[in-house]
Amino acid sequence: MAKKADLLEKAAELKLEVSDKNTIAEIEAAIAAVDAPVEVEEKATAKAGKRSEKALAEAEAKAEKEARKESGDTSAQSDEAENRKKGPKPVVRPLIERRGKNYQKVAKQVEANKVYALADALALAAKTNPSKFDASVEVHVRLGVDPRQADQNVRATVSLPNGTGKKIRVAVFAPEGDHAAAKKAGADVVGDESFIKQLEKEDINFDILIATPQYMPKLGKYARLLGPRGLMPNPKSGTVATDVAKAVTESKAGKVEYRVDKQAIVHLSIGKVSFGAAKLLENARAFFDSLQAQKPTSLKGSYVKSTNISTTQGPGIKVENVIS
Repeated sequence: MAKKADLLEKAAELKLEVSDKNTIAEIEAAIAAVDAPVEVEEKATAKAGKRSEKALAEAEAKAEKEARKESGDTSAQSDEAENRKKGPKPVVRPLIERRGKNYQKVAKQVEANKVYALADALALAAKTNPSKFDASVEVHVRLGVDPRQADQNVRATVSLPNGTGKKIRVAVFAPEGDHAAAKKAGADVVGDESFIKQLEKEDINFDILIATPQYMPKLGKYARLLGPRGLMPNPKSGTVATDVAKAVTESKAGKVEYRVDKQAIVHLSIGKVSFGAAKLLENARAFFDSLQAQKPTSLKGSYVKSTNISTTQGPGIKVENVIS
């Protein structure tokens, strides 16, 4: 019994729940279980994927974060811990500092809070062109319409008296009897069945597509090809016409389409910097006259919210409203 007494004494030191009712074998087994070294199973890791060291570390960190949340520990982690997990916050520079040196230089000529007269804005736009190429001069008009309403979805065409300065390639899809007149008017691509074969190959080598009314049903199959590119002929834009020669002449002479986008803004290029202020002013006035004529009768608030002019890569210039 001396052996059992010694074992019970050792078990008491180890705070084991045994008594003299247990057998010597049971007491020895309990003591042996405590004395045995604990083996820690190493987690198998992979070079990549969910079992990689990085993924396992992230999973442990996430579990630790969730455990802190459940226990109500909302204390912020130290800066060192945050930086170790997420890295330092990037320094965001002002937009103008992220532009090129040429842009920053010319932008200083534009007074940020000043609203310029139309003629002055056009002259300033030409001066503040940061590009070495002959950039386009663009007008951006924010309207007070709701483009989701069918009667406020502004869309029209305008013939710019001095053209756009861009070389426009015009395609005509019409019966063979109209081909000669279309070519004489300056059409770059003319065809009927041959044009369909071109569309089958998704060969788009034109900027404007003109079609006769009777040929429009044949283009329905290619709506997904032409529509997203803005090339689907439309009566409102004058590209569905019985007189294809006239439509080609107008397109080549500077007839352009404009429409309000989802943000209720109309964008239009009215020429090149090389046009000079006088020609740009003529084109701008033609556009604003056309836009004025498109004012929806159902509109209750202001038609024009704001107007800006800029070159392709130049700074925006605020312009006083010329449309009531």
